[in-house]
Amino acid sequence: MTHHIARPITPAALKELRATDDAGFTRTPFTEAEGGSPLRCCLRPSRTGELLLLVSYAPLRRWAAETWARPGAYDEQGPVFIHAEECEGPAPDATAAGYPYARPGALRTVRRYNAEGHILGGRLLELPELPEDVDQGFDEAFAEAFADPRVALVHVRAVEYGCFQFEVRRDF
Repeated sequence: MTHHIARPITPAALKELRATDDAGFTRTPFTEAEGGSPLRCCLRPSRTGELLLLVSYAPLRRWAAETWARPGAYDEQGPVFIHAEECEGPAPDATAAGYPYARPGALRTVRRYNAEGHILGGRLLELPELPEDVDQGFDEAFAEAFADPRVALVHVRAVEYGCFQFEVRRDF
C-alpha cells in the first residue's frame, strides 16, 4: 500500500498568515500553556512554552491560487495553530514516522477534491484503536480516494472541531 505525504502549510503561506490571516486579521501570539495543539507548520503537537498563533486558514483557496482552480462555494477557512515565528517545518523523517495527528480511535473526515477544487465526496474515517494500525487506516482511505482518477487532492479534518489537519495530493 502506498504511503502518501502529508503536506504542511508552505513557508510562503506561513509568512503571510503570520502578518494577516485568511480572514484578513492580524492575530496576537500567545504562549502555549499545556502543549498538544496541532501545529500545521511542522505537523506535530505543540510543546509547553512555545509561542503560537491561532489563525484563520483557507487551504483550498491557497491551492486554487497555485493551480488556477475555481473552488467557488467550496472555499472555506477555519482555525489552525502555527508557530508565531518562523520554524524549521516538519522533521526530515516526519513522513517516515507516520501521519500527523494520528491518535488511535480519532474520527477524521477525508474530503476529496477535483482539479477545479469541487468536492467529489468524502468519508468518515475512524482511526484504528491499535497504534500500529493507524497509518494503515489513512493509507486505505487515501487509496480509496485516489482510485477515482478525478481526485486531485484530499483534505483531512478532525470531526470534533472540523479543523483542517493536513493535505495529501495525487502523486503524478
